[in-house]
Amino acid sequence: MTASRRSTLTRASCTTMAGRLFVLDLSGGRVFSMNPDGSDSKTLVTGCRLPDGIAVDVEAGHLYWSDMGVANRNDGKIERADLGGGNRRTIVPEGATFTPKQIHLEKRNRKLYWSDREGMRVMRANLDGSQIETLVETGRGDADRSNSSNWCVGIAVDADRGHIYWTQKGGDNAEHGRISRASIEIPTGQTPANRRDIAVLFEGLSDPIDLELDLANRVLYWTDRGIPPRGSTVNRTPIDGKLSQNRVLSHLMEGIGIALDVAGERMFVTEQGGSIYSARLDGADKRVVAIAQGSLAAIAYAEIVIPEPKRDN
Repeated sequence: MTASRRSTLTRASCTTMAGRLFVLDLSGGRVFSMNPDGSDSKTLVTGCRLPDGIAVDVEAGHLYWSDMGVANRNDGKIERADLGGGNRRTIVPEGATFTPKQIHLEKRNRKLYWSDREGMRVMRANLDGSQIETLVETGRGDADRSNSSNWCVGIAVDADRGHIYWTQKGGDNAEHGRISRASIEIPTGQTPANRRDIAVLFEGLSDPIDLELDLANRVLYWTDRGIPPRGSTVNRTPIDGKLSQNRVLSHLMEGIGIALDVAGERMFVTEQGGSIYSARLDGADKRVVAIAQGSLAAIAYAEIVIPEPKRDN
């Protein structure tokens, strides 16, 4: 049985778990999904305002995505819908976050984390959008906002070790990008702006964007949309012990989104040029999943339940 399709027998019926990709199209303002081989593509949601980050909550049957809005208007928001696109609602309203980018669903504590680019923040909230918090603040006001090195973009969460990871991109291809790590909770007596537990893991990167964690093997992956050879790549590093940047994919047209299927030992990557690729976790066996899908942003992989009709004995 393939990694994208698993079955379990219950007393009532045979339930199939099928792998599914959920993808954001910036140019089309839509959320769409497809099988991991690119077949059965379906548009789920339309009318989004520059959708950028996506997360899937299979247990609750929800999709979450960020709408960046217009960067100078402070009108970004986060929306939620059912896995099929119905019951759409805004959970983090305009003005509560400036330009939300990648988002991450932390399942253990039922929290949603995201990076706020022009807001220069790492943030989180409950899954219904309540209790919005700022965890990291890299700048404040228009003067700081004009320095793109303060912009937070990617986000990943390690609830096991109590860490958050995020990217700060710097100017396009400016070699000022960095990846940092800090505790999930702000140390006592400190604030998001002055916390002293932030560790810069990598700096001088071309243009780091999205992050993804393989917690089973303790490996951090990220996309870099900058100029080759360092940019237009997927990279990874072990997160315990000595860090080392290892390039596993290259020759992308501005790599943006990344999603891992650890059980299936594969990754999925979007490029802003409109293509989706799959590859093994070490970058081998790179394959085209889909092309000409628009201007792509984030991607998520999830195994969803497909109930089958009960069979008569």
